[in-house]
Amino acid sequence: MTLLPSSHPPRGRRLLSLALTAGLAAAGLATAGAAPAAAEGPELIENGDFASGVITPWWSTANAPATVVDGRLCAEVAGGTVNPWDVIVGQDGLPLTAGESYQLTFTATASTPITVRTNVQMNTEPWTTELASPDPVDGTAEPITHVFTAGADHAAAQLVFQMGGSAEPFTFCLDDVSLTGGAEPPVYEPDTGSPVRVNQVGYLTEGPKRGTFVTEATVPLPWTLDAADGTPAATGTTTPRGVDPTSGQNTHTFAFDDFATPGEGYTVTIGEETSEPFAIGDDLYGDLRTDALAYFYHNRSGTPIEAEYVGEEYARPAGHVGVAPNQGDDGVPCQPGVCDYTLDAAGGWYDAGDHGKYVVNGGISVAQLLSAHERDAAGALGDGSLAIPEGDNGVPDILDEARWELEFLLAMQVPAGEELAGMAHHKLHDREWTGLPLRPDQDPQPRELHPPSTAATLNLAAAAAQGARLYEPYDAAFAAELLDAATTAYAAALAHPDVYADPNDGVGGGAYSDNDVRDEFYWAAAELYVTTGENTYRQAVLDSPLHGDAAAVFTDDGFSWAWTAALGALSLATVDNDLPAGELAAVRAMVTDAADRYAADAAEAVYGLPYAPSQGNYVWGSNSQVLNNMVVLATAAELTDDPTYRDAVLTGLDYLLGRNPLNLSYVTGYGERDVRNQHHRFWANQLNANLPNPPAGSVAGGPNNALQDPIAEDLLQGCAPAMCYVDHIESYSTNEVTVNWNAPLAWIASYVDDLGAGGAPAPATCAVRYESHRWTGGATTQVTVRNSGTSAVSPWELSWSFAGDERVTSHWNATLTQSGSTVVARPANWNQTIPAGGSVSFGFNSSGTGGTSPTAFTLNTQRCDAAG
Repeated sequence: MTLLPSSHPPRGRRLLSLALTAGLAAAGLATAGAAPAAAEGPELIENGDFASGVITPWWSTANAPATVVDGRLCAEVAGGTVNPWDVIVGQDGLPLTAGESYQLTFTATASTPITVRTNVQMNTEPWTTELASPDPVDGTAEPITHVFTAGADHAAAQLVFQMGGSAEPFTFCLDDVSLTGGAEPPVYEPDTGSPVRVNQVGYLTEGPKRGTFVTEATVPLPWTLDAADGTPAATGTTTPRGVDPTSGQNTHTFAFDDFATPGEGYTVTIGEETSEPFAIGDDLYGDLRTDALAYFYHNRSGTPIEAEYVGEEYARPAGHVGVAPNQGDDGVPCQPGVCDYTLDAAGGWYDAGDHGKYVVNGGISVAQLLSAHERDAAGALGDGSLAIPEGDNGVPDILDEARWELEFLLAMQVPAGEELAGMAHHKLHDREWTGLPLRPDQDPQPRELHPPSTAATLNLAAAAAQGARLYEPYDAAFAAELLDAATTAYAAALAHPDVYADPNDGVGGGAYSDNDVRDEFYWAAAELYVTTGENTYRQAVLDSPLHGDAAAVFTDDGFSWAWTAALGALSLATVDNDLPAGELAAVRAMVTDAADRYAADAAEAVYGLPYAPSQGNYVWGSNSQVLNNMVVLATAAELTDDPTYRDAVLTGLDYLLGRNPLNLSYVTGYGERDVRNQHHRFWANQLNANLPNPPAGSVAGGPNNALQDPIAEDLLQGCAPAMCYVDHIESYSTNEVTVNWNAPLAWIASYVDDLGAGGAPAPATCAVRYESHRWTGGATTQVTVRNSGTSAVSPWELSWSFAGDERVTSHWNATLTQSGSTVVARPANWNQTIPAGGSVSFGFNSSGTGGTSPTAFTLNTQRCDAAG
């Protein structure tokens, strides 16, 4: 998450940029009424109709020589440019008065479709804009109108049309340019489409199926669920819910939970209003799981992104490998005065729309990918599951992806012998802000390491400790390297517990300042304890002021990069460890206490989301806060089998995928009305028609009522919290994408996809007794599987995961195979069937130090209880 503007430095004044035509469509907005009439002030543009046959006082850059052709200014634009500002047609000397509203109109054509950046701005650095709009232009001369209010006085501003970034040459023509004062800014309302709001992807067959209707009616209304062919499938009446405080909308809700006929193209109709279409089924979210994880490969630094894995549209050269104009990340110096060494910190993931790499954001992101693997008992994220170069290497693909970031985190550790040795540098990014669009390999800015911080150091300790236990079965040397880095970092943090990132260090990248690291200490100690079992770390967990305080660990706002204690509690609650039974129960009680609060929030919310932030404020990245609360709920559901928690996860997913006040799916490629213009320097089609929109599976930050960017500030004044969002590439505070938002999306998509057949975890109909007799270096284990259901199970397949480095060496009465820590047992030819009420038994010998017996088992696709 970029905490300061990632296209230019912040500025304190209010900028107003309101697009009435092409820019309006790109932003997904609609005006209230027709475009305004011509403004009444004096004309500020000279020679705007080119009737004189000359271009004076217009000018153009040398790579776009301009002449007057048939009464229009036409420029022959050279190909092979990179940045929008590489090619400009403009006029200087425009006097503007602070607080005055102006109307700009023009027509333009291009011989090939392009996106022109239309700017009214200062004519010297820092080129501060009064109007900045991306305007699609093609061969049709359609009038384009903008209204803006000047935030400062300008004796001689300039109007520029920036059109660089095309590989091929083209012709750009301009006519009928007018800029006048005395304009009336129009009123904008978001285009929310149908007032019948549903999950635009669909509902699990046996899960909750709920929607929201925006209406002025105060009495129940009849609704109809229609199949794709228009045949009524179910009916009911709405429940009036009054005015929703998050949106200001008067609402009803409706539910069709009991309808369980799979199909596609369902709609709900209330009166004359019909929802977007959706599906009902059991296999709706497998693609979302892999698409959400593909985000990380797309955003790798230091390696080419290959068409073989992402398609030609998204392929690009390696970024920041020292090939001009790039500065490489393989020998990055510190900011002046910070250190006198360089680090090889190539690799890792670009954090967000910019090209920065942040340890505090990388830590939580990689931890959630590791957690998704750790709960993946079925192996859905195993080797070959993702489209990445490391496929088919014998390692689960999600671990391959996580390693790309873990190696970067290791590289950010201060070397031995240096001051603050063992700590981690807080971040690495460009010296100055770069503009949009800009592909990573074309970034010319010098790269710099920023000072170490305690928060970054503890992120490294926690993520590396978690990784150490998960990579051990696949690469013992890497696991040992991770554990050594983790223990070193934790010791360094104890020695330097209050080294905080500078909150003003926000030029070229976000500051990510954090002066409360109680949460990081708790998280790191928890991960080190789970991995090592050492009492020192257990005692650090128990001594933490956060331990046992569910409201502090799991806040109403949700956990995030700045508050990570929840990650430690979730690992303690779910991963086999040596906590005494009472202490383990207390940790799990923190999880379920939080889940109770989040489930109650979801039940209360008319849009079903488990998010009720402090004072109703939707924050930067609110969608990730919703997702992280859903992670807590899903964990509680797996710990307790309470369907209330599961249902709150699913209604939260409904919110993200269209059942929300804006009727938008916040995930690209999912739903009829999905967001398209997230803030990203390469996925920048809104600014350059030659660049792609974001790929499927990237989640937008979502509503943010702080209005922390000029676009949001201009368009969304007075918005209700859940309405404070605009699908515009330059609204970075509402429409950014980043690793720590896609990580919980991938986690939740994996959980929901794993709900599998029936759309919900049915009560267990099997139980497993797992009895191990251990000795130094090995064990003999007897397993009994009892079928407590009413139907025979034939054939059967039982799977589980080892906690340590245990390896099956021999087996009897079943055939056992092992991939990494995952073991699958299949029947012999004489015990293929487990009759209702009956059982089968088998055994095996193993080597290694498993230490603890597994407690999670899957029989075919169904979970099994662990018998006492």
